[in-house]
Amino acid sequence: MDSANTGFDPDLIHAIFKLVWSRTALEREKNEGADALECEVGAATSKKNRPTSANANALKLSCELLRVFVIEAVERAATIAEAEGVNKIEATHLERILPQLLLDF
Repeated sequence: MDSANTGFDPDLIHAIFKLVWSRTALEREKNEGADALECEVGAATSKKNRPTSANANALKLSCELLRVFVIEAVERAATIAEAEGVNKIEATHLERILPQLLLDF
């Protein structure tokens, strides 16, 4: 199996990152608007003026980390399903492994 076909598309991951960055910027603007009543901050100190981006190597690394994370989640959930005598992974299996998986990553 070719790793290029089994991994995540860097463009997709970049689009997800951009979506999260834009939502974070909007939330920050809301919070700064509420805080502006309490104290005045110069415009030059705002983070919203700086563009957020990721280079190609960071995107490749993020794709690989996500791929490994998903593989590990499926393997752990399959182990739980097998122990229960079930041939199909269900949401409950993923829910059971998720806390430890997040601690391990």
